[in-house]
Amino acid sequence: MRRLIQRKMAAAHSGTLRDHNNELETTMLPSIKSVFVAFTEEGRSEHSSALAYAMSLSQQAGAHLTLQAASMRYGVPGSLVGAFGAELINRENRRISELADAFADKARGRADLAGVTCMIETPSLIYANLCDRLLAHARVHDVSILDLEKDPVQRDRGLIEAALFDSGRPVVIVPPGCEQFSAKRILIAWDGGTSAARTVGDAMPFLREADEVEILTVSGEKDLSSSLGGTDLAPHLARHGIKVTVRNVALTQPDVASEIRQAAGAFGADLVVCGAYKHSRLREWLLGGVTQSLLRDSTLPMLMSH
Repeated sequence: MRRLIQRKMAAAHSGTLRDHNNELETTMLPSIKSVFVAFTEEGRSEHSSALAYAMSLSQQAGAHLTLQAASMRYGVPGSLVGAFGAELINRENRRISELADAFADKARGRADLAGVTCMIETPSLIYANLCDRLLAHARVHDVSILDLEKDPVQRDRGLIEAALFDSGRPVVIVPPGCEQFSAKRILIAWDGGTSAARTVGDAMPFLREADEVEILTVSGEKDLSSSLGGTDLAPHLARHGIKVTVRNVALTQPDVASEIRQAAGAFGADLVVCGAYKHSRLREWLLGGVTQSLLRDSTLPMLMSH
């Protein structure tokens, strides 16, 4: 009888610990209340690391998740392709829409298993309308999560750039294989500019909960003499209770993006915080840019805003 009572007391204590641990897990990021993730089906049944990452973030933060599982419609006037061509296009649009619906059903099941409150929509839209719909959602959420698209001419890359430069909200861009949210060690790429300052402000919910934060400043490519460096940003972050260190390096890699990637690896970062910079398409084609280079080769999730 005594052993039975002891076992019941131990089970009750274990249950209390599990409840306490669950409570800790869902209050890790108390100021993140709404997360938006977008997936665009183009007919290839792609896998989305961003969805898994967003699910993990929502679970840890106890946040509401909104998923836009869209299908990209082909919008070609029937007068240009004829009746036969129009039927082929309609058939392909239906096929893509069905794939998006199947993706949404799987996501709904995963959310239920994870205990994540999730709202899912499956619009079937042409690119311009899809972009507008994505921006509308992004503007009413704390953060948006998108899959990395390395090819700058792909339509998904255009959606990323629209979210970065036109949503007014932070975006986390997730490379393939990064499916578990973690922000214990965060690298801030800092140049003292407006976009960097905006991004640091947007990243504060994550920075406050990080174990360690490193501020990286790379000199040698642009004039930073009129900007305050990482040693000036550090006290501001420390006042928020953030454990922060500063690292200043001279440019030795081919470009600043390569320095950021190398520093992130050396620091053991699991999230990079970096301002997004927009140049003319001609300048980016001729000279490249930090944002474009990071989007092309990143292996870590990046929180960016503009």
